[in-house]
Amino acid sequence: MTKYDVIVVGGGAAGLSGALALVRFRRSVLVIDDGTPRNAPADGVHNFLTRDGVPPQEIYAIGRQEVQGYGGEFVDGTVTTARRDDDGFTVELADGTTYGSRRLLVTTGLTDVLPDVPGLAERWGKDVVHCPYCHGWEVQDQAIGVLATSSMAMHQVQLFRELSDDVTLFLHTAPEPTEEQWEELAARGIAVVQGKVEQVEVTDDRITGVRLEGGKVVPRQVLAIQTTMRARAGFLADLGLETTLVESNGVEVGTAVQVDAMGATQVPGVFAAGNVSNPMAQVMPSAAAGLAAAGGINFDLITEETRLAVAARSS
Repeated sequence: MTKYDVIVVGGGAAGLSGALALVRFRRSVLVIDDGTPRNAPADGVHNFLTRDGVPPQEIYAIGRQEVQGYGGEFVDGTVTTARRDDDGFTVELADGTTYGSRRLLVTTGLTDVLPDVPGLAERWGKDVVHCPYCHGWEVQDQAIGVLATSSMAMHQVQLFRELSDDVTLFLHTAPEPTEEQWEELAARGIAVVQGKVEQVEVTDDRITGVRLEGGKVVPRQVLAIQTTMRARAGFLADLGLETTLVESNGVEVGTAVQVDAMGATQVPGVFAAGNVSNPMAQVMPSAAAGLAAAGGINFDLITEETRLAVAARSS
């Protein structure tokens, strides 16, 4: 079995960025990717300088070509297990194939868990959105609904209000707004609808409204939601690496793998970058985190190589 310097698990922005930096430092790199990036449903990536609006798969295809141009290798597959061996790590794919490396870079991203409302999943990435910075320009001046499932909706609704004069907050399962929040909603002209949302109404492949329990339909063109962001890191369990809860303003928003500024995890030799360690990161910060982790990995390898060279010279 070929022993690579680094195996990168995940071929999105963080993984490709890290792989590119490593192969340019003459490291042998294998990228294993299952082809299911978080942003696959999106028509285009935004806030990415020089690539704004480009489809995600097009960006990743260019990234693959750049990594391959320096000798990087790719395998399509899903890593199911990672374990330590005598001189590094072994990863096993769903088909039973195994690969070895001295270091691991985990960039598997996350899974967005959507609220349990019929019709949401089918419209996800189209007219069901979550991030006003990612999708706000595309839905500006439309009739926007914000489906509240936590107190984070109060922050989200004010952001979308900046993009449209017609914004409605559906309280659904969220806590009752505070007196101050009620005042803020009224001052900004944000309509508030009590009661649970039962279904998303769709006509001719577009959202037309939100149906409440009891049957009332509130016309809307776009629905913004809060997802629960779960790190894709179950395959790291055999290494003793677990995810931790991530909170924002006291609200649990998901899970992540904890890392330091250079992407190092609590397990020596294992690094992580992108949404698997920072659920809030967009594509550019994820790519930057992959680059930082590559620097951490490269210096970690150099430190090991120097130690071995000193030991050999002294023997």
